[in-house]
Amino acid sequence: MEELIAIGRGAKTAAKDLNRLGQKEKNQLLLLAADMLSNAKKEILVANEKDIFLAKKNEMKESLIDRLTLTEERIEAMADGLRQIASLKDPIGELISMEKRPNGLQIIEKRVPLGVIGIIYESRPNVTVDAFGLCFKTGNAVILRGGKDAIESNKAIVHVLKTALQCANLPENSISLLSDTTRETALNLMRLNDYIDVLIPRGGAGLIRTVVENSTVPVIETGTGNCHVYVDKDADQKMALNIIENAKTQRLGVCNACESLVVHSELAKEFLPLLYNRLTAKKIVFRADERARKICPIMEIATEEDFATEYLDRFISLKIVDSIEEAITHINQYNTGHSETIVTNCYQSAMKFTEEVDAAAVYVNASTRFTDGNEFGLGAEIGISTQKLHARGPMGLKALTTSKFVVLGNGQIRS
Repeated sequence: MEELIAIGRGAKTAAKDLNRLGQKEKNQLLLLAADMLSNAKKEILVANEKDIFLAKKNEMKESLIDRLTLTEERIEAMADGLRQIASLKDPIGELISMEKRPNGLQIIEKRVPLGVIGIIYESRPNVTVDAFGLCFKTGNAVILRGGKDAIESNKAIVHVLKTALQCANLPENSISLLSDTTRETALNLMRLNDYIDVLIPRGGAGLIRTVVENSTVPVIETGTGNCHVYVDKDADQKMALNIIENAKTQRLGVCNACESLVVHSELAKEFLPLLYNRLTAKKIVFRADERARKICPIMEIATEEDFATEYLDRFISLKIVDSIEEAITHINQYNTGHSETIVTNCYQSAMKFTEEVDAAAVYVNASTRFTDGNEFGLGAEIGISTQKLHARGPMGLKALTTSKFVVLGNGQIRS
């Protein structure tokens, strides 16, 4: 615990120093860090190979190994993410509102950093770079507690980022990585109220639930993704097939992948065999309700749990409905507030879906895979918030700020 407190103190001091930096200084560091990541590919890949070896030895799922795996292209993409963050407008100091009161007081609200951000995440080394870039740009220090499966990769990446900070004579404690990945250390981090201003969990349902239930530090909840595609009776079937294939199979182990399908009964008899052939060619296994199995008996039987499951694997649930109202009810019952899409050529159905489905991102005729900070033009993301307070959806730069009121007077006193 003493070591953790020392890390917290260092981060708190670094946050004060970062608050004094201008946009130019921050952008220069991000560009330097990006170049250094590009030049350190070999060292990072050697570290990542150690993590991959242990993951395979421990029989980690294929989709999770994919999330853990780094390649030269993925490292370069991480570096490009820092470059993109550098190109974005710095929100710190932005005036949110300015109003002059009848008594002459000038009330100004502006954006300021949160301070110290703690992030607990699982086996995704790219999160390490994204978290640093977004936090640094917004003047926040960050304390990272990654999963044990990615510890060697994270150490190598953080070493590069700290070296960049040293070269620029900026506080090295702007980023800290906990080398102890035990549950006890994670729990202690959740209670570091004196040093951490907000905690962000990023990972599976178990991790997020643990943080929400145990943290005394305020939490921004990034939820799991039981994402649906609803194929309406007025859908273009070819478009629907393309969207579903992309949403489910482009990457299995990500939170914006489609896990559940809802299909209108009027086109189910024609559409389901096409869908079955399309996805089974990608080794996807269907778990369907009885109505769907009457059309495609080879599909497995879906349980209640299947409709609520984020698989992160080669399974997908399927429900047949008789109306858009039934589809919306089903989706709102089982979704996790992440990303939902409707495929339809009917404007009224599209608008009804976007108004009534309760999720952070609602799509019309597009893949759920676009729920991503970079795809939304926010640069990298710190996570996808599925809660409704402070931030919702992909969390870019503005989500890592809070506000401060500055009040200018000329001697006013309250009567």
